[in-house]
Amino acid sequence: MNNPYKNILISLVLALIGYFSAGIIFDEIQARLIGVVVFLVAMWTNEALPLGAVSLFPIMLFPALDILATNATTVNYSKSIIFLFLGGFMLAIAVEKIGLHKVIANKLLNIFPSSSRGIIFALAITSALLSSLLSNTTTALLLMPIALFLTDTKKLKIRLVLAVAYGASIGGIITPIGTPPNLILMGFLADNNIESLTFATWMIKTIPLAAVMLIIVPYILSLGVQDINVDSNIEENSALTIEQKRLKNILLFLVVILFVNSFFKFSEAGILLSFGLAMFLPKIGFLQWNDTNKVPYEIIFLFGAGFSIAAAFSSTGLASEISQLLLTLTELPPIVLILIVASLITFTTEVTSNTALISIALPIILSLGMASDIDTNLILMVATICASYAFMLPIATPPNAIAMSSKVLTIKDMASFGFLFNILAIVLTSTIAMLIW
Repeated sequence: MNNPYKNILISLVLALIGYFSAGIIFDEIQARLIGVVVFLVAMWTNEALPLGAVSLFPIMLFPALDILATNATTVNYSKSIIFLFLGGFMLAIAVEKIGLHKVIANKLLNIFPSSSRGIIFALAITSALLSSLLSNTTTALLLMPIALFLTDTKKLKIRLVLAVAYGASIGGIITPIGTPPNLILMGFLADNNIESLTFATWMIKTIPLAAVMLIIVPYILSLGVQDINVDSNIEENSALTIEQKRLKNILLFLVVILFVNSFFKFSEAGILLSFGLAMFLPKIGFLQWNDTNKVPYEIIFLFGAGFSIAAAFSSTGLASEISQLLLTLTELPPIVLILIVASLITFTTEVTSNTALISIALPIILSLGMASDIDTNLILMVATICASYAFMLPIATPPNAIAMSSKVLTIKDMASFGFLFNILAIVLTSTIAMLIW
């Protein structure tokens, strides 16, 4: 059993090392911020304290260390994406309460091979395809109950949960509407009078990358669990009850609304929250208020922490300082520069929201591209893709956070697979960018 006091001490030591090391390059406030980020990552990773408790530390530490004022910190815990999560969790709880996930799991097993490897591929591919049209957040929320239901074996359940999360992130880059960073890039190109990418052009560029990732990632996840049974919980009778039919129709209507909305750009958070709250309506929904006890509020706090870190990066000028450091690299060969950008974005987004990070990073990357011989569209797209292809920590992407909300895996479980997949994503994205884009 982990000793929490020992892990807290280790986190403090790492934070001090980060602070003093950063002080060599950055100013005092920026060094403090880096020290706090190291401390938070260490605490999340070694689980010295509960995930939700650590995620509230910025509210205490940022004002105390003069990094960010209290009000400027707490506002990040009520961003619109948090309410998107809340609505999605309500829908997921309804799916589980009514048992609709059991029926969907049965159908899935009838389509794909019922081996553990077959189901890992099935969940990853299904998640990726849905995520290319819906947001990767919504996709992961809807598929997670199915992954949790398919087996009682914890080792396999971890792989199934990660297959959904990683599949959603992989598929999210296929279309411009798949994940928020893609939309941010499209808006950024328009705001800066840079030639934008059409829907078809975007897909031509991203499908080869996603396809290779969807072969390698599920295969690696399936290693060591090939002999574990996956259908111990499946019932032969998959006929829908009246309530399940009603919920199925509501979810299909939601999918249509979200797809249509990709062209109109209404608030997706508002849509998801509306459907989530509809689950409480008499004769329409299925939930009572006490069902919300199952909402993983620690994940909501986790995202608040991520947005707070991103705000602190901006307000302290640390983001600008990093951009100036990057501009010194413009004389490097293009492939080396792309690898550096891909690595920096991938590992930086592990400790902050990918949506928040890409908003900060795109102006920096644009300056870098204009000062070098690399096509600006290419390097901006590499940065955007890598913001979604971070697999180590739950704070990195919404699907990672949703996987952590399942409570079947630890941050160490995610990080052990995620580091390998981060390296894979960096190499593949950079290689395909140079060869195809």
